Amino acid sequence: MAQQRPDRTAAESLGERTLSVHGGNQPGGPGTPIRVPITMANSYHLPEDPSSLDWSNPDHVIYTRNTGLNQIALQRKLAALEHGEDALALASGVAALHAVFFSHVASGDHVVVSDTTYEATYKLWTTLLPRKYGIEATFVDVGDPDAVAAAMRPNTRLVITEVIANPTTKVADIEALAAVAHAGGALLVVDSTFTPPPLYRPLEHGADLVIHSLTKYINGHGDAMGGAVIGSAELIAPIRAEAMVDVGGVISPFNAWLIVRGSVTLPLRLAQHCANAAELARFLEADERIAYVAYPGLPSHPQHTTAAAQFGERGFGGMMSFALDGPPELQNRFVSELKVITSAVSVGHDESLIVHTGTAGPRVAAYPEPFRRLGHLRFSVGIEDVEDLRADLAAALDAACG
Repeated sequence: MAQQRPDRTAAESLGERTLSVHGGNQPGGPGTPIRVPITMANSYHLPEDPSSLDWSNPDHVIYTRNTGLNQIALQRKLAALEHGEDALALASGVAALHAVFFSHVASGDHVVVSDTTYEATYKLWTTLLPRKYGIEATFVDVGDPDAVAAAMRPNTRLVITEVIANPTTKVADIEALAAVAHAGGALLVVDSTFTPPPLYRPLEHGADLVIHSLTKYINGHGDAMGGAVIGSAELIAPIRAEAMVDVGGVISPFNAWLIVRGSVTLPLRLAQHCANAAELARFLEADERIAYVAYPGLPSHPQHTTAAAQFGERGFGGMMSFALDGPPELQNRFVSELKVITSAVSVGHDESLIVHTGTAGPRVAAYPEPFRRLGHLRFSVGIEDVEDLRADLAAALDAACG
């Protein structure tokens, strides 16, 4: 008999590192690969009589736009990691965001959106979806459940938030938001890109759908792009049928395979991200040349108590924002002096990444005062030796500040 490997049904009984290695794997017979290999195929063999097939049915492995073997393997893994019933992998994190909105909101509906959110989410709800489909969006401070409740309408279909907001690191109380959303007959949609499992699992705290940019922490190596939605089979089904098959946001087999490979080390990497970020946040906050540090693990963070209650001892993530006390030229000079930390966009890579963002743009109005005045340096802390990262920051501060 072939060795039985654990799947999603056993997820809650497995340790986190074991789950990341084995979760979602399927048993195979002698001579079969222990991991799903790359299948770079557009088309698959049809049955003897294909005349009655529904060519758009994603349950049939016939054409990669409908589904493919590597996508299926990735989806099993993601459902296991998030303790969800079903998962759908798509071409990018933005494709996943759009897929949820496209499939679960229609013309004439209303949504409530966090006033601090990822730029693509902001653009979708301020420009594209209202203009094209007549959907209304109300932006609100999700840190105030009463304000969220006041924004709800009879036609509100979704409440949309991030666990830790990009880029201010504002922390949302997911259980409180779930209660408000469900009382109003709406779904709670949570972008958990900054808080991948095992750091946090929004589905276990009342969220209905969880979105990840797989490009970030779950892949973790900066070499593959993808997005995912995890939730109940009932809620995932229309997203799979409409946004993937009919709109075409499918993930490539190669990227799906790369992300499965990267996800195996997620708990190990995440622990190092969190430990490094906590130490560097304390280091930066103690330096008088630093104007502010926004990191949920610091007692000075406005939502530190909420973060501690939600994340417990697992850590506070690998993301922070900070700024030197000075003009944009000083921020740029500091970044240019860094030797180990790389100036580049994206987050959640094994390497540390930093990007300087100024005070322009409509989203900035909802940011805390220091962000509006000084801009910010968004810092994705990697898994390098923390001594090297600390020394790099210190040397750059000395060089930039004279």
